[in-house]
Order: sequence, then C-alpha cells, then structure tokens
Amino acid sequence: MIVQIYAATSVADALKMVELGVDQVGFVAGDYGEVYGELTFLEARGIVEALRGKAMSSALTMSTDITEIRRMIEAVQPDIVHISSDTEAVGVAAMQTLKASLPNNLLLMKAIHVDGAESIATALAFAEVADILLLDTKVKGFPGVGATGVTHDWTVSREIVRRVEGQAKVVLAGGLTPENVSAAIATARPWGVDSNTGTNIPGDPVVKDMNRVRDFVKQAKLLMNDER
Repeated sequence: MIVQIYAATSVADALKMVELGVDQVGFVAGDYGEVYGELTFLEARGIVEALRGKAMSSALTMSTDITEIRRMIEAVQPDIVHISSDTEAVGVAAMQTLKASLPNNLLLMKAIHVDGAESIATALAFAEVADILLLDTKVKGFPGVGATGVTHDWTVSREIVRRVEGQAKVVLAGGLTPENVSAAIATARPWGVDSNTGTNIPGDPVVKDMNRVRDFVKQAKLLMNDER
C-alpha cells in the first residue's frame, strides 16, 4: 500500500514524513495565492532534492495552462506531477499533449472528482492519459479538486479501481484520516491512499500533525500486512 501525504511546506517536514513511512510526499508547487501551503518553485525544488533516493516527490499544480505546467516541471523536477484543477479544466486532450512532452521517468497524476456513477466514465477516459488517478472530492467554494476534508462514495471508487486495472494506478483521497483509512482501503482496494487535511493539526489548514501522519501510515500499512 502506497501512502501519499500532502502538503509538505519545508524540507524538515518532508524528511520527517519519510521517517514515518510515507512513500510519496506531496507539496503545492507554485505561489499563486490560490490554495494553502503554496511554495515557490525554488522552495519546491529544495524538497525534491532532499527526497531523492528516499521517497517520491509529488508536485501539485492548480494551473490549467500547459505551458505554465511545463515551466513548473522544468524548475521543480519532481517525480510526479499532480494536476489538481477542476477535472475538466485540463481535459483528456490537454493531458495527452502534456504527457507526450514529459520525460519518460516523470509520472502524471490526475485528480478525479468522484460524485456518483458518472465519475466512472470520466475516470476511464483519463486513465488513458494519466499514470495515476487520484480519486478525490470536489466541494463548491473550494478551488480545484481535493483538500476539502470530505469523503465520497468509496464503492464508486472501488468500481473505478476495478475498471482501470492495467491502465492506471489509483490513489484514494478525500477526507481520509487515521480513523477511517482502514475502512476506505477495505472498501475501495486502491493502489495507494492520500491524506492532506486529515493529518493536519486539527483546525489548521497547513501545519502537519506528525503523530497523525504516523498513525495514518500505521493504519494504512497494517491492513496490507494483515493480508500477506
């Protein structure tokens, strides 16, 4: 089970997450004043360099401009590029164009808003142009997809996992916490799980609670170990 945690805001936090067993460390790459925890490209690059050989780095972008996304990739050099704008803001054609221009060793992750059975067709379309699908929750008033602390129907996510097998890997996100991640995994059976707000200090939109990160990792990987 892969564990991905957002959003690191310093090298020290990123390395602490790795120490606690996090496989993919996420951060917001781009200081645009859109979401909490944004970093300059230089700050984001510092995290990437610190993680080399220790964990995968995942750079979240809210940009919908392919040229700007490429500029971020060139400056930050992450392992994974996480497209977290509204699902259709960077559509299948744009994702295909972007993917064709990326180095072969760079992975493309697309956030999918899960909201009923219609999300399955959306996920299937994007599975053809993304290496990883991040199944997350969109809430009105929040920019892009995710970081809302709200869960969605995990049975829909389970069907997406089943249908895209062999095409794209699936990371389950959306309101996951140390308290519910085991149930989420048991229901959806994803390749990985993601937490942002659920591992923050309660009430804080940015600061990570490393005890909760530790507990999240433990619960996520405990189920995997039990099934071996």
